[in-house]
Amino acid sequence: MKPGTKNLITDVPGLQVGNAHNSNLKSGTTVLTADEPFVASVDVMGGAPGTRETDALAPDRLVESVDALVLSGGSALGLDSASGVADALRAQGRGLAVGPAIVPVVPAAILFDLINGGDKDWVVNPYGQLGAEALADCSDDFELGTVGAGVGATTGTLKGGLGSASIVLDSGVTVGALVAANPTGSAVVPDQENFWAAPFEVGDEFGGRGPATEFDPLAPPRSMKIEAFMAAGNTTIAIVATDAALTKTQLKRMAVAAQDGMARALVPSHTPFDGDLIFSLSTGAKPLADPVNDPLMLGHAASTCLARAIARGVFHASPEPNDLLPTWQQTFGRA
Repeated sequence: MKPGTKNLITDVPGLQVGNAHNSNLKSGTTVLTADEPFVASVDVMGGAPGTRETDALAPDRLVESVDALVLSGGSALGLDSASGVADALRAQGRGLAVGPAIVPVVPAAILFDLINGGDKDWVVNPYGQLGAEALADCSDDFELGTVGAGVGATTGTLKGGLGSASIVLDSGVTVGALVAANPTGSAVVPDQENFWAAPFEVGDEFGGRGPATEFDPLAPPRSMKIEAFMAAGNTTIAIVATDAALTKTQLKRMAVAAQDGMARALVPSHTPFDGDLIFSLSTGAKPLADPVNDPLMLGHAASTCLARAIARGVFHASPEPNDLLPTWQQTFGRA
């Protein structure tokens, strides 16, 4: 398994990612856009999603391409970040032309970070501005951990974060994942430093600790998150991407397959308290060599990428004032 040059979702040529956050708010926004509009789909498995314009991504809907995807903190209030992105895109003349009107298509998903120790007592919703700032920050290189939509993220036992990873297949096709990991469940084996995603790690991209050798798979992990504030209001939101030319229907299946990456990296996953959601997208640059088998391999690659991206987001999280949970580095890191 060979990662791309940056081991980021932007190893898929043409993609760009930008982040913006407010440390006092302890929340932020992440935007993915591309050189050209792209085909996208979505799959939701969690019980508590928060979304915008996801209905337009269904295979039977009229919309054929979108201009950006947004991952944001802020719960339902964070959906306003997509309005900031849409306004900025419209000012650039980017969007769907409907007669003389320009309408940017910007699907979005949010995670719950409203009671994570940050100051949420605002008068004017800050997420529209954060969305515009994140779009302006877009490039093919970006940081991981406590940035963008990952700033306020937490897991069952540790701080969460923004993660990303990529794979270049033997065919030359690239697959990448981007995730804001904020689950009810844990990214590490109970009372151990080992990530659940360790069997899929490339090199030491999230510490190189390897898989745990002993654990009880049926033992419910102790959740410091529940003890610290609440069980409800979580969600892991992600994007998987490829340069392989896929239809909306094929992308839907790729998003479904990628959900396995959450199950590999988070225990438990897809709970009633999570709004687990995965966007999938294709830039369409490379035709499929094998229309039957290639989509199968792309789904498998997407799930593997997402598992790695989740672990990388938790691994790279950094401590901030008023944190309610420690980081992996604080708890297990060694010089």
